[in-house]
Amino acid sequence: MDRRAFLAALGAAAFGGAAFGGARSLGASPRGDGAVALARSMEAADPHALVLGTVQDAGLPQVGCYSVRCDEGRRLHAEGVGRFVSSIALIEPESDRYYLVDATPDITRQIDLIDHPGFRRRAASRRPFDGIFLTHAHIGHYAGLAVLGNEGMGIRDTKVYCTTAMAAFLSANQPWAYMVEQGRIVPTPLDTDRWHRIDDHFEVQLWPVPHRDEFADTVAFVFRGPRASLLFLPDINDWHLWERSAVDAVASVDVALLDGSFWSLDELPGRSVDDVPHPLIRPSMDRFQTVADGGETRIVFTHLNNSNPALDMGGPEQREIERRGFAVAREGMRFTL
Repeated sequence: MDRRAFLAALGAAAFGGAAFGGARSLGASPRGDGAVALARSMEAADPHALVLGTVQDAGLPQVGCYSVRCDEGRRLHAEGVGRFVSSIALIEPESDRYYLVDATPDITRQIDLIDHPGFRRRAASRRPFDGIFLTHAHIGHYAGLAVLGNEGMGIRDTKVYCTTAMAAFLSANQPWAYMVEQGRIVPTPLDTDRWHRIDDHFEVQLWPVPHRDEFADTVAFVFRGPRASLLFLPDINDWHLWERSAVDAVASVDVALLDGSFWSLDELPGRSVDDVPHPLIRPSMDRFQTVADGGETRIVFTHLNNSNPALDMGGPEQREIERRGFAVAREGMRFTL
């Protein structure tokens, strides 16, 4: 199978019902489609990425928010199909290996999406993850570590892959330093801009990105498996501030999960977007339209703020995103690696 055909099959699976029972969540194609069956058979045995969360650090609903959208978020949680804070898992079914990418405040519920019996057995023995990858030191991306410590799961000797600055932050600040002292997490800094072999199936590269680096620095992760590559970039101040060519970077991978925090500058009454800088989805689509049109990279927006109308299933913003060949991430999506 060539790269284009593989990506077509992969996209059909990821957007054709892999999340929470299909069309209701994703508005996607019929389950009987041959490409869907092909991609699902590949993902069943192959290493893959599983989307565990898709919204901004404070979640949906967000604290103190009683908007229509946040109330809808409450309803979805009550039905068991809610949204969680942006995160993915890397899963190797045959070798029974599992990695977490960003440890969020929603970790207790969102790792329930990892439905492999092997993961449940490993969790019961307090060793669920072979490693944890952290993009940066904003609260939605590492606060979940807390419930893996002494008061919660009590994990042991789990490597936390991150930058040198992030490793220093964990080792020097409580309660993370206590977790290090107890041997629960092992900060494992990786150099940026070079490939690191994690195990027999996965390689990773860390790409520095410009973001609000109050406590440490920020990276995106590029994961490369036997079949495909995936970019996980949930936070960036703006594409034009990146030292890389954003278009070339996105075009270099098979799947790109990108910062989709905001749709409009009008979303934060009483606050300025300058306080929480992120690119807007429509200008991002303009920037990456040629990549999406090329059909070899699937571009999916994640880390959506509770104010973002692209969260509204079947709404005009989501329809525009889909019409232009992009997608909005949803919990339960799988991407074969």
